[in-house]
Amino acid sequence: MTTAYPTIEELKSQAKRLRQAMEARGTAISHSAALELVAQQHGVRDWNTLSALATRPNEEPIAAISVGSLVRGRYLNQPFTGKILALSAYGGGRHKITIHFDEPVDVVTFESFSAFRQRINAQIDGNGVSPRKTSNGVPQLVLDI
Repeated sequence: MTTAYPTIEELKSQAKRLRQAMEARGTAISHSAALELVAQQHGVRDWNTLSALATRPNEEPIAAISVGSLVRGRYLNQPFTGKILALSAYGGGRHKITIHFDEPVDVVTFESFSAFRQRINAQIDGNGVSPRKTSNGVPQLVLDI
């Protein structure tokens, strides 16, 4: 998903206002710490990531999902619910996504053994569907969005 971010100037202004508000409440923080907090408020890892995203042209989002969103769908044809831990544009209309499942998903279809996963990394298109498919032609990941 691509999110519309404020300009670098607005983000720096947000950090300045945050720093002033914190100082008024008796907690002095550096400008760089304020920038890092602003980045976290926008759901990204750090200021460098946010400033890079803010300089990109804003594109249409794939859906109303973002870091921290609760999602549901099917992974390797198994139903799941979980939380998005990371989401970034990949190119060609695809996105990288990291999901932490609420309950581990058994990714093996054999009755003789199981293998559970609770966190996955995948690629999805604008509809929340993975371009990669299982051996029977079903997309590996399908989000209900």
